[in-house]
Amino acid sequence: MSNPDSFIDEVTEEVRRDRLFRLFRKYGWIGVVIILGLVGGTAWTEWSKSRAEARAQAFGDGVIDALDQGTPEERREALAAVPSDAAQSAILNLIMASDPDEDKAATLAALDKVANDNALGPAYRDLAVLRRVLVAGADLPLADRRAALEAIATPGRPYRVLAEEQLGYLLVEEGKRDDAIAALTALAQDQEASGALRARLGQVVTALGGTMPTAAGG
Repeated sequence: MSNPDSFIDEVTEEVRRDRLFRLFRKYGWIGVVIILGLVGGTAWTEWSKSRAEARAQAFGDGVIDALDQGTPEERREALAAVPSDAAQSAILNLIMASDPDEDKAATLAALDKVANDNALGPAYRDLAVLRRVLVAGADLPLADRRAALEAIATPGRPYRVLAEEQLGYLLVEEGKRDDAIAALTALAQDQEASGALRARLGQVVTALGGTMPTAAGG
């Protein structure tokens, strides 16, 4: 019985090999395509990364050259001429908005352009909103400033604590000293508040006549 069994096993194995060979001939190209896709994808990623780095370097060089121009007007013109993508354009507008003493209207216009560009992420738009409130100052009604700051002071927003700081200062501007002290003191204990912000808030609270709580173990 062993010989017939062995013969059957050999035939079965041969049939399996033949079937596998036919399957490979029929579908083997799929594996080749997958391998080529993986290799091509890796090459594309490396090429894209290299291209992005080159563009970033060219952008940085262009910004530096533009900032070396003599007058504010020449600097703004040079910055506006720097080739840039959407995110880089936002950075350019923020840079151009950093000289409000020379041209406040142009500064606000540049910030508005960034703040209202929904194609940009909140890191750009919220920063533009925050800076616009600071640049506009009393020229913008207090209620409008508060509304703009409250919109970017919600949990998860990138400049929440800085917006809350400015909201505290609006309370000072309104003459609500006690409310301002309470708000700024609470903000100083926020886990997202930086050391520099805490130090700044401590100075303001002290100037307002308040007292910052002593840290545990201090």
